Amino acid sequence: MWGKKMHTPKIDTVLGHNTKLAGDIEFNGGLHLDGMVKGNIIGAGESSATLTISDAGVVEGDVRVPNVIVNGKVFGDVYASGRIELAANAQINGSVYYNVIEVAIGAIVNGNMVKQDEQMINSENSE
Repeated sequence: MWGKKMHTPKIDTVLGHNTKLAGDIEFNGGLHLDGMVKGNIIGAGESSATLTISDAGVVEGDVRVPNVIVNGKVFGDVYASGRIELAANAQINGSVYYNVIEVAIGAIVNGNMVKQDEQMINSENSE
């Protein structure tokens, strides 16, 4: 789009299209989601943790990951202390707390979009 694109993240873990997981996920590195998660997703320990939710991916819970790329559905709040990209098929039913955001035409957010710096988001994550 207009600004600097997020580089293609290194993917350490893939949850495939036919995968349904109930429970929270805490990860480092890169997580690619094609399936469904009923629980919170937390990028732990490092500022380069990246979550990619494909157009088939669904999250029912909060997302607290420094870098997020959404092209699927999230039913919960999203906290991105680094950067968030909302692709054309993104649907978020919850608030988005971001530091840097890129939104494609067609992306939907049913909630608040709150600009915050990295410190504010990280302090909310520790509560």
